[in-house]
Amino acid sequence: MSQQIGQPATALIYQLITLLENLSDEQYVRKISLLSKASLGQHTRHIIEFFLELEKGYNTGIVNYDSRERDRVIETKRHFAIETLLYINAGIEKPDKLMALKTDYESENSISTSYHRELLYAMEHTVHHMALLRIGVGIISNVVLPENFGVAASTIKYRNQCAQ
Repeated sequence: MSQQIGQPATALIYQLITLLENLSDEQYVRKISLLSKASLGQHTRHIIEFFLELEKGYNTGIVNYDSRERDRVIETKRHFAIETLLYINAGIEKPDKLMALKTDYESENSISTSYHRELLYAMEHTVHHMALLRIGVGIISNVVLPENFGVAASTIKYRNQCAQ
């Protein structure tokens, strides 16, 4: 796997793990009004399920995020979420291969994609939800997050260019 993909994916996963290690079980499951009454656990579950669906798709050759399995244990058991993130990280570095991406819009569609392309998508999707997690964490806890937690790589790069 290209270092340009593997290292940032691992970094994102470990940022999430560090966050979860610093939350209480009660904070993890607390509904947050500003997040449409979703919990940090629900956002974490959503992130994890995309990576699990990608792994499943790697094995079957077909990835369909719309039909992913939803596991409430991930959203309610913080330690299980951490264990699942560690599992994902252990298997994330795979050779690229062609896959089909299916969607469940009005009619089922399928397009060609690859593992590395879908891993990039999962990473961008993760950053988006990490931005939402940042908001929720600020509401329910005093946990201090890294400056770039939930910030897209392109935004970080742009900010760094502007700072020079």
